[in-house]
Amino acid sequence: MTAIIVFCVLSVLLVTGKVLRVFIPVLQRCYLPSSVIGGAVGLVIFQCFPEFLPAECIAAVGKIPGFMINVVFATLFLGVVTPPLKKVFQVAFPQLCFGQILAWGQYVIGFALVGFVLIPLFGVNPGFGNLLEIGFQGGHGTVSGMAESFRSFNWEDGIALGYTVATAGMLVGVMIGVLLVNWAGRKGYVKNIRRFDDQNQLQQRGIYHHEERPIAGWQTVYCDSIDSLAWHISLVGIAILIGFAIQKGLQVAEVKCFPDSALRIFKGFPLFPFCMIGGLLIQKVAQGCRFNSLIDHGQMQRLAGAALDFLVVAAMATIKLSVVLQNWQGLIILIVLGTVFAIFMVVVVAPKLFKESWFECAIADFGQATGVTATGLLLLRAVDPESKTCAAQAFGYKQLLHEPVMGGGLWTALALTLLYKLGWQTMLIISGSMLAVWIVIAVIVCRKR
Repeated sequence: MTAIIVFCVLSVLLVTGKVLRVFIPVLQRCYLPSSVIGGAVGLVIFQCFPEFLPAECIAAVGKIPGFMINVVFATLFLGVVTPPLKKVFQVAFPQLCFGQILAWGQYVIGFALVGFVLIPLFGVNPGFGNLLEIGFQGGHGTVSGMAESFRSFNWEDGIALGYTVATAGMLVGVMIGVLLVNWAGRKGYVKNIRRFDDQNQLQQRGIYHHEERPIAGWQTVYCDSIDSLAWHISLVGIAILIGFAIQKGLQVAEVKCFPDSALRIFKGFPLFPFCMIGGLLIQKVAQGCRFNSLIDHGQMQRLAGAALDFLVVAAMATIKLSVVLQNWQGLIILIVLGTVFAIFMVVVVAPKLFKESWFECAIADFGQATGVTATGLLLLRAVDPESKTCAAQAFGYKQLLHEPVMGGGLWTALALTLLYKLGWQTMLIISGSMLAVWIVIAVIVCRKR
């Protein structure tokens, strides 16, 4: 019964979010996703009317994001035939430099701010230093996937704070991103910009005209053998199972190989990066056995999109406002500095780094580095709706190299464990060194161009 109630409540919140977005123009102009609007409605209801749902149901809603993020990451490479690595580097290397500088810079800002300001002034938990990259780059999904890691280090408040940073990052990515798009249009940096007022009423409301509806994915198997959607969901389940096996195997191997060590890297390591590896392994086997045509990435994208919508609405609805209010000073400082740094990267660094279409390339990464990949794609479509520049291809190829490491990748998952084992000073040195390396590489790229 609890599962039924949770599913129905989240469905009502998502539909409510969509209805509000359709009929409230200001929400349309802010490009706020329905999941964020519905999550905000749920947060108000759960906080003001705690008797609305039984305690066990609210607890179950809080567990939804931790599961859904595994689905999102398992689908990343399923159905994607990756191009040769050489071509990926040729097209996406400047974009990769930009993304890596953004990500490592967020770590440097977080650790320096925590060590030199927030701990002395407010006594915050050292894990505060990871929140900027986890929340801005990874978003609600990554925070959800890191939930057990936060709990394993006795800092469950980090979950609510992470959701708050992720929500703020999404708002920053969309609202500041739109302002930057309009600024670039006035300056003449972009030629193909599509402003909000240029869209028809259906487009503003986020509804396709019935004659323009795109294909949501191809059916690859006959339904009399197995439903195509069931087939793709099953592949996602197998990818998660492979990820779970890898996670448990590494935990057992670590104990057996280092029985006396106090450092346990994989004890609090989240599952979702291994689900991504599981999906990649399935895709490689499918390509090797020549049945990769049975896996359609369009259907995988729809599964990931649905999982992400339910994830965000559940995550926002269950934010603990009491924890946020206790840490509001540190959160504001962290979010403001992270936003200023991202704007600086777009306005100052991007024109020097990219040879062509610098703003289109930069705004996609700005959106991804503040409000996850979907925000980056939304802003990119605003300045390059017909993909006339190289930005869309460069951004897509860059994600193949960037996502497995940062923004919810292996380093994002590992960094929290290393922080509690090595301390913020060591993590600041590591992050600062990596930031310096990517800056040097970017300077070399700029000089060659």
